[in-house]
Amino acid sequence: MSIDKTENAREAALNYHEFPRPGKLEIRPTKPMANGRDLARAYSPGVAEACIEISKNPADASRYTARGNLVAVVTNGTAVLGLGNIGALASKPVMEGKAVLFKKFAGIDCFDIEVNESDPEKLADIVCALEPTFGAINLEDIKAPDCFIVEKICRERMGIPVFHDDQHGTAIVVGAAATNALHVVGKKFEDIKLVSTGGGAAGIACLNLLLKLGLKRENVWLCDIHGLVYEGREEDMNPQKAAFAQKSDKRTLDEVMDGADMFLGLSGPGVLKPEHVQKMSAKPVVFALANPTPEIMPDAVRAVAPDAVIATGRSDYPNQVNNVLCFPFIFRGALDVGATEINDAMQIACVDGIAALARATTSAEAAAAYKGEALTFGPDYLIPKPFDPRLSAIVSSAVAKAAMETGVATKPLADIEAYKERLNASVFKSALLMRPVFEAASHAARRIIFAEGEDERVLRAAQAILEETTEKPILIGRPEVIEARCERFGITARPGTDFELINPENDPRYRDFWGSYHEIMARKGVTPDLARAIMRTNTTAIGAIAVHRGEADSLICGTFGEFRWHLNYVEQVLGSRELRPHGALSMMILEDGPLFIADTQVHTLPTPEQIAEAAIGAARHAKRFGVEPKVALCSQSQFGNQPHGSGERIRAAIEILDAAPRDFQYEGEMNVDAALDPELRARLLPANRLEGVANVLIFGHADAASAARNILKMKAGGLEVGPILMGMGNRAHVVSPGITARGLLNMAAIAGTPVKSYG
Repeated sequence: MSIDKTENAREAALNYHEFPRPGKLEIRPTKPMANGRDLARAYSPGVAEACIEISKNPADASRYTARGNLVAVVTNGTAVLGLGNIGALASKPVMEGKAVLFKKFAGIDCFDIEVNESDPEKLADIVCALEPTFGAINLEDIKAPDCFIVEKICRERMGIPVFHDDQHGTAIVVGAAATNALHVVGKKFEDIKLVSTGGGAAGIACLNLLLKLGLKRENVWLCDIHGLVYEGREEDMNPQKAAFAQKSDKRTLDEVMDGADMFLGLSGPGVLKPEHVQKMSAKPVVFALANPTPEIMPDAVRAVAPDAVIATGRSDYPNQVNNVLCFPFIFRGALDVGATEINDAMQIACVDGIAALARATTSAEAAAAYKGEALTFGPDYLIPKPFDPRLSAIVSSAVAKAAMETGVATKPLADIEAYKERLNASVFKSALLMRPVFEAASHAARRIIFAEGEDERVLRAAQAILEETTEKPILIGRPEVIEARCERFGITARPGTDFELINPENDPRYRDFWGSYHEIMARKGVTPDLARAIMRTNTTAIGAIAVHRGEADSLICGTFGEFRWHLNYVEQVLGSRELRPHGALSMMILEDGPLFIADTQVHTLPTPEQIAEAAIGAARHAKRFGVEPKVALCSQSQFGNQPHGSGERIRAAIEILDAAPRDFQYEGEMNVDAALDPELRARLLPANRLEGVANVLIFGHADAASAARNILKMKAGGLEVGPILMGMGNRAHVVSPGITARGLLNMAAIAGTPVKSYG
């Protein structure tokens, strides 16, 4: 890296920490604090009630306070990253960063606590005194052997989990990576010879965990800065190192490398030489984990051992051993069952969960976060990426289950699968609301056809459909392109085996397809030649014809291109007197719940009849998501104060709705703020018939609906499910080009619902 680039990176990092306000953390209240009543409940006198209950039953602290979801990251700054003993104060940016990772990846609140105390026993006393405040303790960046002393004392005296991440977090991720590395090279723990450099906390913890995974102690050769750790050595020894002393007259790293199957480095730069790697067995496993410069660079390993499997601690090479794969999720599982400790079984469950996830198909979210990287299990992909959202449910639930099975859970879970679903819901904002839709779809194995079958998002959605639903995906696309992209993206599903394919260039049904299309369009200006051309090139039309002919049940299209272009072909082929688009409905999932918005796409300037139809359809769909609809028909006009424009059309739509009994609440016309603020609405029209906050907004202009949808998505962090095409009997949906693979999976679930329960 050039000097200029290094300086720019340094300045960017400092700016990140300083602006727009110093540090990376803040504290926010979780309860309202808007008036005297709130104050009286939050503090005196109401707070006394919670205190009394906790004094009666200490376990209620997790019920009435944040303690059950609160972790302390504690350090004395004696071994910070690669910076060494820089002191407690200078370590604070690292500890703040750790706290941010807890919150980001596992939703755990965290305080960073930096302590000016170098005596390990006194430090342990301080940590133990913090037990009333926290649900768990994460020890961090404490030098060896002091860290062993601190952890031992704290674990013996405290009734909450104490976890030294530098030891056990590193060991767990190394264990997962090593498990998969040996799987790749076809070797077993019990058979390998392992050479390790680094007798510090992380190195010793890794070796201890690998022993629990099957590695034999007699096959471990531990070296440090003084050479081999051997029986009788007195220099720089401690009980933890002595446990791995070899009875041998060998003294150097070079002497012990012959025939080694695996090298584990947690020491310093340049310790391992290419000539050392040459002495190793075939298909060597080289974990050079020193940061920022490893014991040997991957290119140097490849030069002498092209078949080596390599991991580092760096993010710019494959297989980064990163503790963030472990600590948020092992704490999540431990806290959720009220574990009194994090024991061996919980750590091994964490290893197994991480390793198994890497062997599974890569998630679409991880692929999007690491665009361009190969995420297919193999030599360059041994462990999952930190931004794989499945880590939370898989690893945390495995840890929780192990805690319950080993008797250290004080709050055992009644249903581990339901717990996994809750964790998924905390990661995938749509999961909870989509559950009734997925359940309804599970009762009918409908065939969902995707017009843009070569798109990566569609391929990942198809994989997820096969894994999570009973639906049968059908993709339109060229077989060789889809096959190659599945291989490149690490997607295990294959055309012809796992899902059906329609090849627009060469399909045996081609004559039938163009014949059906010509039959529909013959008196609308479409000649046989044009019908043939369309059935070769227009995948939306092909998909619509497949649904028309009964070879698929529902079409999903629109991952690229303009909505109305796709809608034109859907209407041509699948429209009828009974089936016609009533509008496009988007469910926006916000922090305080869902908000449905229509019509965002179909009718630019809807008539009163179309507005009423959109309201009826939107209410019906809201119920499918388990939401009791409260429909507000929105306009610039407020309860008749403007005689013309959208207000006039919405008032006419209200009359249409009033003409027949309705099974949902509705009111209009009104501004959006009146729809979302019941007190304001009551001041404007005390006799209005809408109770509470509206959750369905129907607009009299597509521009307004689309603007509201996009503002919520871009500025309020809203997650869109949709757009759902109303009025087509669930036979087709036209999505937006910005849709994700998860969004396509959600749309497939909606499309997979039986027609009788849909509109």
